[in-house]
Amino acid sequence: MNRRRFLQSSAALATLSAVEFAPWQSLNAFAREVDEFIRGPAVKDHPLRQVSKHVWMIFSPDGFPTPENQGMMCNITFVDTAKGLVVVDSGASVQIGEMAIRQVRKAFKKPVIAIINTHYHGDHWLGNHAFVEAYGDSLPRYSHPGTIKAVQGVQGNMWRTLMEQWTNQATLGTRVVPPNLALENGAELKFGDVTLRVHHFGTVHTPFDLCVEILEDKLMLVGDVAMDRRIANMDDGSYLGTLQAYDRLEKTASTIWLPGHGEPGAHVLQWNRELFEGIYRPCEQAIKDGLGLEEAKAWVLKDPRVASRAKETKGFESNIGKYVSLAYLEAEAAGF
Repeated sequence: MNRRRFLQSSAALATLSAVEFAPWQSLNAFAREVDEFIRGPAVKDHPLRQVSKHVWMIFSPDGFPTPENQGMMCNITFVDTAKGLVVVDSGASVQIGEMAIRQVRKAFKKPVIAIINTHYHGDHWLGNHAFVEAYGDSLPRYSHPGTIKAVQGVQGNMWRTLMEQWTNQATLGTRVVPPNLALENGAELKFGDVTLRVHHFGTVHTPFDLCVEILEDKLMLVGDVAMDRRIANMDDGSYLGTLQAYDRLEKTASTIWLPGHGEPGAHVLQWNRELFEGIYRPCEQAIKDGLGLEEAKAWVLKDPRVASRAKETKGFESNIGKYVSLAYLEAEAAGF
């Protein structure tokens, strides 16, 4: 048994009788004290870099959480405004959020004044804990109302637990701090010299994804609606919804796409569109021709839009079977 597991077990056993007889209103406070006592290690610093006039990011080189990266798998973005800094997606743990705060305090002499969480997957909001510790519980935390409800419900503790498992408890001590202010499609947040416009396109990566447009910079923070050299997890999403969202995104004035995973650039949407077309359209045709899933998968793997991206796409070999299956099921449902 390693030291962290021993401490965790010892703390639990030592306080079991006290908890058993504690009043119910004290349980939340007790749980918080245990989490704060048993914490995972600090995350090494990742540099802050400028993407456009008002947008800075901490880039995550990894696509998936591991014990080695301690859950550092999602880009953390800061919008520099005259009023202060706005965070878009806060990272996968309190430790990652603390690392991000260290970086911005070196670069800026201004506070964080708001957080926007693009959706309910934990790598995009579990870092909220660090920011409310640093800037107070009243720090505004925006998201789609569906995301707020999801994090307050099953998704919150589920994602905290998953991150602990995937990182060998490196994220221990992270509390669930949900977003608390709702944003709908078309909402605008003005912070002095910068305006953020929010877009919601229905079910894309999840049913509640937000994209955040920085109007003055012609830059769109797309969250996980599009990724750079990684396939977005589509378990909660829709291929057709994603392709339709790309049509609408391309009608905006944005010229730079900053994803939650991977490098920002002008061709992020095009890369994703072609890959998703290469996965979904062969499945759609297989359904029309009365062919099964295995035949559809063979067609997908031969499609040049997929084959040309296989080597450079993180997690391709381990995930392509699932993504084809999801595309096949969606095409089958759409055919009725």
